[in-house]
Amino acid sequence: MTWVELGGSLAAISGAAYARHAHPAAYWSTVGLPVSVARLLASYSSTMDACGLTVEPSRWRALAVKATTRREVRPVPPRRGMVRPTTTGLRLRLRLAPGQEPADVAASAERLRHAWGVHAVYVRDIKPGVVELRLVGFDVLRKVRMPRRIDRRLLRVPVALREDATAFVRDYRAVPHELVLGATLSGKSMYLRNLLAELAAQPVVLVGIDCKRGVELAPFAARLSALATDPEQAAELLPVLVKEMENRYDLIKARQGIAPGTPDAGITSDIWGLPESERPAPVVLFIDEVAELFLVATRKEEERRDEMVTQLIRLAQLGRAAGIYLEVCGQRFGAELGKGATMLRAQLTGRVCHRVNDEASAKMALGDIAPEAVGAACAIAAELPGLGVVGDTSGGWSRIRTPYLSLVDAAATCRETAHLAPDVPALTPFRPYVPPVPVKESGPVAAPRPVTE
Repeated sequence: MTWVELGGSLAAISGAAYARHAHPAAYWSTVGLPVSVARLLASYSSTMDACGLTVEPSRWRALAVKATTRREVRPVPPRRGMVRPTTTGLRLRLRLAPGQEPADVAASAERLRHAWGVHAVYVRDIKPGVVELRLVGFDVLRKVRMPRRIDRRLLRVPVALREDATAFVRDYRAVPHELVLGATLSGKSMYLRNLLAELAAQPVVLVGIDCKRGVELAPFAARLSALATDPEQAAELLPVLVKEMENRYDLIKARQGIAPGTPDAGITSDIWGLPESERPAPVVLFIDEVAELFLVATRKEEERRDEMVTQLIRLAQLGRAAGIYLEVCGQRFGAELGKGATMLRAQLTGRVCHRVNDEASAKMALGDIAPEAVGAACAIAAELPGLGVVGDTSGGWSRIRTPYLSLVDAAATCRETAHLAPDVPALTPFRPYVPPVPVKESGPVAAPRPVTE
């Protein structure tokens, strides 16, 4: 090998190492993908055998092997489907052998990751006897890029990226209420910003309670139907929302006046069973720094706090059928806030925990639904804002990270979609003032020239 060839090889290796660190997606498409596919195809049988995922062949197969090849009968791995490359990794389906279950494959995910040289391996149950392996080639949460194709529907919007390179979708119809916890600069506001920007493009009533004088939600005032910026305003707004909920229940009840011959499709117990012409628009209530609603200094404030907490609990317990959903954000949320805090938290099905300052805060968010996720939430580094752990009442959890969205872009989206805000007369007194957008001054206008014949 000449010095020129050696220098070229070193340059290629250095370039690949740089691309792997600075541009992981490009490195995966050009280098990582072919190498991982070659490893997978060449070592599939031996890797499955080493992971204990092989079974003894059937009697007929053993006889056929002996009769045709005279070779030793070896254990059979799960039948592998076609390898499908993606921009972030690989996907393939396995048909499990008799006696195997998806948990057997999931237990060997770490071994498969090292054997095939990928960043992570995730197992998903497709149907009885079939699982899908999703191989992720690089850390997709280091630089978030949302998938191109995402199913957006009413009250179903993408908010963040999961660690398996799929989108984390906030579906209010499936998970009506959610608790979002995180310390200062953990990315909690970015999560809220993405959620607001996505919902702004839908015919949804957006209501905000921001007791930090509105500094978090005021930039989105053009799209908000109501905004309370201190506990006093919140105490006036919450009863209006409760009254709106009761009016919607009256509407549903009137529809339930079942007469002889009424078709089953005409019977409903929530607003989604009403005809579209009669159905009120859904309401999403955003509460930033919920602890400010609980903190009191005087006896009078304590009475006001108890009333607000009672109204919040009523909205959380009864609001789903009326199309009213809660998005509660804060730094801590536990029994130390006072009466009703634990009861309210129990009604918040969805949980998102960003970086917190102590283990107790992580337990408040995830300890009662996914205890294994508490350690993952405590391990989030301060250098990764927007990284969080999401859990649900099924006990499942995963890491997510919210893409960066500037405040200017989010506010512009809300201004552009202001006309989509449904009209709710009861909320008109609480609609925030939106100052007019200043018109850019142009240069000096030239004096008109006289018209000559």
